Amino acid sequence: MKPARFFIFVLIVTVSTALLFAASGDGLWMSKVPEKARANQNPFDSKPEAQAAGAKLFAHNCSSCHGDDGTGKNRHPSLRTDRVRAATPGELEWLLTNGSMRNGMPSWSRLPEQQRWQIVSFLKSLQ
Repeated sequence: MKPARFFIFVLIVTVSTALLFAASGDGLWMSKVPEKARANQNPFDSKPEAQAAGAKLFAHNCSSCHGDDGTGKNRHPSLRTDRVRAATPGELEWLLTNGSMRNGMPSWSRLPEQQRWQIVSFLKSLQ
């Protein structure tokens, strides 16, 4: 293969891969959420102190990737997008519990369920 053709081939593969990862990082995880989890309601939804507790947990566990205000850092996504706004509390809690390693999101299942719901309360308050 000639160097120019090889370069074009590598460029096409690189761009295609980048687009694939960008597309998968744009909500593909939501299609994996079971209906039962999707329908879960936040038991702390009406408790203002849950948002404050969630903000502290977010600062400790999430802000290194998503920024102090949830706008994202480096290649980590903003949590102030329409996609996150549209996500149900159950979807967000499922993502915190299970992660999305393909997108670089670790599982936070080591956090107690109550704390994961508090983080969801904080995330919903960003809207």
